[in-house]
Amino acid sequence: MSKVTLKSLSEELDALSAHLLALTEKIQELEGAAADAPSHSVEVEADELPAPAPEPAEISEEILIALSAAVAAYLGKRAPIRTVRLLGSANWAQQGRVSIQASHRLNVQHHRVR
Repeated sequence: MSKVTLKSLSEELDALSAHLLALTEKIQELEGAAADAPSHSVEVEADELPAPAPEPAEISEEILIALSAAVAAYLGKRAPIRTVRLLGSANWAQQGRVSIQASHRLNVQHHRVR
């Protein structure tokens, strides 16, 4: 078994950070292309899928309490939360903005030019 040193850990962390950055850039590129492309389904072979991104280390207790309260308010009863993970998407944010903007009532007045 090889000896683990601070230098080897640092090199491994640098390699993982570079890989994560490359994956993040690829996701942003794909999301941008998906937003511009017409909606259609695509079949992908399982071996073509990228490896899942690493999970964040920990979610704070305050966030778990807020999520638990939101679930209880929605369902009308307490429910156990087994897993929490953050899913980020530009499409999700855009849809939220569209929903908010659509809920505002526009007060448009037509003026006649004399």
